[in-house]
Amino acid sequence: MTVRVRYFAGARAAAGTAEEDVPAGDLADLKAALAERHGHELERVLKVATLLVDGRAAREDALALAEGATVEVLPPFAGG
Repeated sequence: MTVRVRYFAGARAAAGTAEEDVPAGDLADLKAALAERHGHELERVLKVATLLVDGRAAREDALALAEGATVEVLPPFAGG
């Protein structure tokens, strides 16, 4: 399965891109692939980020990803 990954704020800076297509069967596969592609900085961000799969928060690494799904990586935001 290939999914579209969209990065926001610090995740975008760590990945060095706004979005990309990544083959992955579930969230665990996706996180491993992203860490391998982009290194320790993105891996660190992924540990604290909220991941949305087609607009819904995903918390289980075993969550299967459908072909063409969109995964958004939202790091914690600060502000007021």
